[in-house]
Amino acid sequence: MILVMTDARTALKLVEPKPKRQLNPKTWVKISRRQDLVEAIGWLSILWVTFTFLIDGGANQINNLQTSLSAIERLTALVATDLLLIQILLIARVPWLDQLYGHDRATQTHKKLGKPILYLVLVHFICVIWSFAIADGKNVLDEFLVLVTTIPDLITASIALALMIILVVTSLRIVRNKLQYEAWYLVHLFGYGAVMLAIPHQITTGTDIAGKPLAESFWIAAYLFVGLNILWFRLLSPIVFSGVKGLKISEVTKESSDSVSITVSGKRMDTFSTNSGQFFIVRFITATHWWRAHPFSISAAPTREAIRFTIGNRGDDTAIFQHIKPGTRVILEGPYGIFTEERRTKSDVVLIAAGIGAPPIRALAEEISANSGEVSIIYRVRDRADAPLADELTEIARRRGFYLHILDGNRRSNKSWFPKTVHQSKSDADELLILVPKVADSDVYVCGPVEFTRSVKTALKTVGTPEHQIHAEEFAW
Repeated sequence: MILVMTDARTALKLVEPKPKRQLNPKTWVKISRRQDLVEAIGWLSILWVTFTFLIDGGANQINNLQTSLSAIERLTALVATDLLLIQILLIARVPWLDQLYGHDRATQTHKKLGKPILYLVLVHFICVIWSFAIADGKNVLDEFLVLVTTIPDLITASIALALMIILVVTSLRIVRNKLQYEAWYLVHLFGYGAVMLAIPHQITTGTDIAGKPLAESFWIAAYLFVGLNILWFRLLSPIVFSGVKGLKISEVTKESSDSVSITVSGKRMDTFSTNSGQFFIVRFITATHWWRAHPFSISAAPTREAIRFTIGNRGDDTAIFQHIKPGTRVILEGPYGIFTEERRTKSDVVLIAAGIGAPPIRALAEEISANSGEVSIIYRVRDRADAPLADELTEIARRRGFYLHILDGNRRSNKSWFPKTVHQSKSDADELLILVPKVADSDVYVCGPVEFTRSVKTALKTVGTPEHQIHAEEFAW
């Protein structure tokens, strides 16, 4: 069944594939309903803070410019704070949200909220200073200087605004493309700082929370809910479980000229409840890198004894990880992602990988529940002889009776993801149909660099593969 072969690792140990299960074509409908419920709660929270503003007489007091500005600054502050808590929760990678939306969609929504929140906060800031300036008969600049020098909490609020501006600027695509992951990660820790610094002035100088039972109950519950989710899932849980399990690197294997496989071992690794296709946020506890976390997909089906990652050299910390030593302690946060067989609705499956996308595809291929001939694997590489995990994919395909296509060489054009060796006159969609004639009636898992993934998705939609049968995660950040 294998269409392309390289030398296989005949001694490769594989886990048993998952038992055949009943596929439900409406799985995505059930997931959509749960998403609708979560989103409805988010919208209701915005309506609720608006409602508490109105029942407190927020609109009744408007009779001139000053009171209009006061009403605007109060309402924008309430809505902005509510959206900011939602935004932070989206990027906190809490499991119950991650299982619904996946990392990509949550991150994209988080980004979309950034600008509206900043605009609301800026309007709030301007209206506050302007309304006070009118009341005191001063110009706006003089009033700002008076306020920040007489009300300490307004200094922290101004710092919070500055941090929010930095966050939004660094999230712009043109800026983000020039930042390394480590720098972006450090800057975005400021997001938690912005929230903490903004809280005091809401209590001491605001009129919409303190002394208002409905508002107080809502905001205390909202802050506690978001704070406890972050505290447990992002900080305490990874440290506690990684420490109890005694996680450390047990093996480092060179996979290619620019990639290594790192096996992390510990006690009862199966309690992580990891599924092939998922990823962890990994911290290697060394003197210089203990504080830096990176997302890495597992590259083999998880076992009771170990979890394996395959890491390519991308020019940042990943270059150092190519030489990391066995015995190094590890903290794992996760697992995360919905790039798993749980989202599958069809018997036929197509697994498509390139570059950094090879590890999760390889893990899926090993464990997926399928009969001979039901799975097709497409692996896009620069050089077949130096492609990480190519030998393992070949051996998996041989043992399981899967189709395997290894496409190597330079792209035939900037708009194509196929190599020059294929038909020059055919489109990517036509080439895909030649490789996998039933691709439109298959679940397709795509993982690789962002541009590659988008090109593949375009070809899939052209051949008629429904959106809910296309599964892709791009590690957006």
